[in-house]
Amino acid sequence: MILALAATLAIVVQDHTSLRAAPASSAAEMTALWQGDVIEIRGERAEYLKIYDYRRERGGYLKREAVRPVGLTEADAPELLAVLRFLRESPGSEALGISYGAAYLKAVPTRSLTAEPFDAIARMAERLADAASGNTNHLADVAAHLEVVEQFGVHMRSFERNGRMHVCYDGELFRRALSLTRASAEERAHAALGLTRPDCIDPNLGPVQRASLDDERRELLDQIEERELSVMTRSRLHARRAGVWASVAYEQARHGKAPELAAQRALAELLAVHPNDLGDDRQNEYADAALRVSAVRWATVTTGKQPGQLILSASASEPGQTCIALEEAHRERAAPLVRRCTYGIVWMASAQVISQGPALLLAVQPLESWRELWVFHEIAGSWTIDVLSPGADEPEEGYVEFAGFVPGTRRLLIVREVKDHSRFRRRFEELRLDDLATVRLASTPELLRDFGRWQDVEWRRNSLALR
Repeated sequence: MILALAATLAIVVQDHTSLRAAPASSAAEMTALWQGDVIEIRGERAEYLKIYDYRRERGGYLKREAVRPVGLTEADAPELLAVLRFLRESPGSEALGISYGAAYLKAVPTRSLTAEPFDAIARMAERLADAASGNTNHLADVAAHLEVVEQFGVHMRSFERNGRMHVCYDGELFRRALSLTRASAEERAHAALGLTRPDCIDPNLGPVQRASLDDERRELLDQIEERELSVMTRSRLHARRAGVWASVAYEQARHGKAPELAAQRALAELLAVHPNDLGDDRQNEYADAALRVSAVRWATVTTGKQPGQLILSASASEPGQTCIALEEAHRERAAPLVRRCTYGIVWMASAQVISQGPALLLAVQPLESWRELWVFHEIAGSWTIDVLSPGADEPEEGYVEFAGFVPGTRRLLIVREVKDHSRFRRRFEELRLDDLATVRLASTPELLRDFGRWQDVEWRRNSLALR
């Protein structure tokens, strides 16, 4: 909640502003103030202002040019709003913009209050949290800005993900904007997008809480009307819905419910995105949605009869565990060639028999946005199962899928796509079936000759890797 500001105030507009013990540049520096800090002016001396900083509970002297006085009357509100509008689109000035937003909320009368200041402050808080989570050489400055906005009741949540600290805005002012009947369609969409970010979900949530959260995210996004939205916001909304419905499909499959409708909705929402409308800064939102939908795309396919001499069967084992057995069709009562159990979701519709191998490939999804490829193949007369993962690092997001087979050289064609520290990488590979070693790889299939000739027709028709 935005706290009330005191009277006779000024806002610091420069970072690393020295608070000195006396009105002279040679005086001892007691501390440094940051943009957005609010101070009370108590006097003037030459080019210095005598001030008191309530946050730090100390007084001192600041250079006059480092601060801007602010009025908090109704007459001052239009000027404060003009500054807020300017700063909300200025990266690096989030703390200053939030400070002016707090001043505007103090000055504007209730009858004139709209969702605009809540939307502006919330978006700047979100941007500041992203800066705190990213790779930057100015983390000390960002940390100081987080302390500045905390005094206005702008709170952040932080949690560890894959060994890195992630910071997120708690979204209170997005909720305030949604509660106002006069909020525009664009402001409502910004709020919904801010409240449904997948990277701001606590990774320690239990399955029941996570399923409930996904239902809330789905309902919130479905309430947003698209007709009055800009083309960018409309595509952002479709991309976010795609990712949320993919999560719903995964949870349904995990609990033994039919995930087909949710997965089909996720795919339809993704296809409604126009990537060119997102601009460079928002392409990662589309890539993230595409990766999440790709992870569950087999949920849209009905399991068919497995052709050939290899038969794959699934059976329940311990609670939540599925065991997969590979058998030869002409040996009905013989022991399985190989058997393995998993707590992941086994997409039986993905089973692909390669009679020339011989081999069989199967998609298994152990996590919401992480899908592996199991390779059943024969080595020295004995069958084994090797697992291909999207990447070598800790699971964040990714999938790997079968794309074809080259019979003459016994090579598998696969594609991997992974999110690694907020960067998305996609690569097409040729692997030797015998040892699954990479022979060739490229960023596009056109750079690999065998992909042009031997890629699987069904893969080309249904995969999202060629988007």
